[in-house]
Amino acid sequence: MNPWENAQQTLKQIGEKAKIDPNLINVLLNHDHKIEVELPIVMDDGETKTFNAYRMQHNNWRGPYKGGLRYHPQVSLDEVKALSMWMTIKNAVINVPFGGGKGGIAVNPKTLSKPELERLTRAFARELAEYIGPDKDVPAPDVNTNGEIMKWIADEFGDKAVVTGKAIADGGSEGRTEATGYGGVYALLGVLESMNIKPAGLTAAVQGFGNVGTYAAELMVKNGIKVVALSDSKNTIYSNDGFDNIMALVEAKSKTGSLANAVKELNIECDIMAVDDVLNIEVDILAPAALEMAITKDNAESIKAKIILELANGPVTPEADSILNDKNITIIPDVLANSGGVAVSYYEWYQNRHNENWTKIQVLEKLENQMKAAVADVLAISNESNLTLREAAYALAIKRIAEAKPENN
Repeated sequence: MNPWENAQQTLKQIGEKAKIDPNLINVLLNHDHKIEVELPIVMDDGETKTFNAYRMQHNNWRGPYKGGLRYHPQVSLDEVKALSMWMTIKNAVINVPFGGGKGGIAVNPKTLSKPELERLTRAFARELAEYIGPDKDVPAPDVNTNGEIMKWIADEFGDKAVVTGKAIADGGSEGRTEATGYGGVYALLGVLESMNIKPAGLTAAVQGFGNVGTYAAELMVKNGIKVVALSDSKNTIYSNDGFDNIMALVEAKSKTGSLANAVKELNIECDIMAVDDVLNIEVDILAPAALEMAITKDNAESIKAKIILELANGPVTPEADSILNDKNITIIPDVLANSGGVAVSYYEWYQNRHNENWTKIQVLEKLENQMKAAVADVLAISNESNLTLREAAYALAIKRIAEAKPENN
């Protein structure tokens, strides 16, 4: 399974079904710029190691390229090509004035000391310096990156507005930590309302207990949804009674290293299951919030959820998407469901550019309104044109991208 091949397949299929101009689809199947570099870094023991790093700039018709930088052993050119295209679509769906970009370094940052990580990041920032900028390309945190890493990049570049996802003290925005998870639940609530389904009493399983999954689970619980299953990279925990105090689990996991150990620490009675079992539990809502391609043609038939909330990027392959649609499972697509993060990244960029500081209440209120507006726009196209939510989201995005096309393109 190749993420870029999946991304191309999805775009082509939706282009045909939604009767979108093939020339426009062809433009979106290509990238504006590819930055691929090798970073030789002197390690603490004096040895020099070389790391492969990438930045793909997909399309900037609507504004500066925008998208995260991830540090993960599986980072590859094809992965960031797919992710950067999805960012172009996502930014248009949520209607922020950005294009799409993505990048990263093929490294497991947990194997590096903090000084090694800083040297690696600053070397990458120096390589990117001519390609990024507040009006050119605005990176952000992604898998295994954070506000401190963004601060190092901003420091090398000399302008805090060059990145988002910074710590509050360094010019970051209130509400950014919660944004992607909360935004996904705001989208879920909007879709449930359109289906005349009340959230209270519904059950949910969340795959992935990082930042996105934890805040999504927390807001689900606040809205009366019973979160019965959670998974990290080691196990799934399941309780028919649901897990009420998500943040206590976060704290205990941070201390003990895993969800399985966390429930023991908190004396919570529950079943400890295999990591992939989270996908097969009978629930109303399944929220994949880990890495891409979690649901494939090999496991799609065993999905028992009625709604899939795609909090990760590309968690469902095109083949699995077809199987799930045949099973009448509603999929709230990633380009809509996880766009809350980039919406608040835009708020941060805007605040930096205008020397403003918004409160968390202001930020989350703006986010909720923006997510609900995007859901309404996608639902309108879905209902008018008999398209799935994914197809409708892409059709909406491509329409907005086309409207921003420069005259010389």
